[in-house]
Amino acid sequence: MKSEKITLIATLTFGLEAVVKRELKALGFDNIRASNGRVEFSAAPNDIPTANLWLRSADRVLLKFGEFKAVTFDDLFEQTKALPWEQWITQDGQFTVTGKSVKSTLGSVRACQSIVKKAVVERLKEKYQTDWFAETGPEFTIRVRMLEDVALLTIDTSGSGLHKRGYRAASGQAPIKETMAAALVQLSFWNKERLLIDPMCGSGTILIEAAMLARNMAPGLNRSFASEEWPMIEGHVWRNAKRAARRAMRSGGKLQLLGYDDDPEIIPIAKANAKKAGVGDDITFEFQDIRDLWIDQQYGILITNMPYGIKLADFRELNDLYISINKTFKKKKGWSLYFLTADKKFPDYFKRSRPDRVRKLYNGAIEVNYYQYYGDRPPRV
Repeated sequence: MKSEKITLIATLTFGLEAVVKRELKALGFDNIRASNGRVEFSAAPNDIPTANLWLRSADRVLLKFGEFKAVTFDDLFEQTKALPWEQWITQDGQFTVTGKSVKSTLGSVRACQSIVKKAVVERLKEKYQTDWFAETGPEFTIRVRMLEDVALLTIDTSGSGLHKRGYRAASGQAPIKETMAAALVQLSFWNKERLLIDPMCGSGTILIEAAMLARNMAPGLNRSFASEEWPMIEGHVWRNAKRAARRAMRSGGKLQLLGYDDDPEIIPIAKANAKKAGVGDDITFEFQDIRDLWIDQQYGILITNMPYGIKLADFRELNDLYISINKTFKKKKGWSLYFLTADKKFPDYFKRSRPDRVRKLYNGAIEVNYYQYYGDRPPRV
């Protein structure tokens, strides 16, 4: 079983499917199929550590267990019970069921969860020939998703979401998840040879993720995962995967990463987060209002998460902010600029050009746009 092919699903924020697909290809996975909010790929059980350790922009890694049409609770019960849960869930395993239902006849999430739980228990009773389970062993979270009368059953291999890298003790006023920050960097023209600034850096997440990318640091190396306790994946597999990730880190060479913020209290937090992530020496953080920012370099990359409307700043403050950005970068043709914002009027204020690309994303429940302005390429040295 350990060498047999399984199907894993990387769940993600809508709009990041192409980013996660590229990450999976770079990791050597194949048979990759993207759809809204998820990317399925073929793997072996022993590939689960690699996917969890290395995926930068995905939310979770789920083990696909079954997918079938279910319009009655009997359908859901019988087809769930028919699946080989005992191959993964141990006799002493603790398991919970979470769920959601969209456009399905079985619209009660609580009822679906209960039916799935009952079906799995009945299956395990038969296979383990017992009526009582100690539930003192590894934890398993079964997820049931009903979408247009099709049930998808998965087991969560990650535990906590993959954005929890373990380095961010605190965040700023309008934080973005680490996974989103990593995606923003990968959607830009930045590479480790180029200057990158975030003029509203907050707790430093975008720059920290860029530094980790440049250093080839596995984002999940300093945390634990639910599947580390599963006997289907032996401990040495996890140890070897972590050892390989440590060997893969790149050191040497100075990175050009600059973070500014007008909140003097957030700068020490950003520095502390970067240090905890292992990239404290790679990023320079300074107290600086973007309205006073002076850029003398002719080429560079800017990536920033803008304040989101009147909840965080009144219109006058936003207008002043936009005017300052336009004044600083209007003639900086060698700069590629990337702005994440919920304000759909932002392009009307930035006069250098219309955005070369606009990508719709979601920062949590907030619909945002990633405005991309491509600059001239720096001359070859």
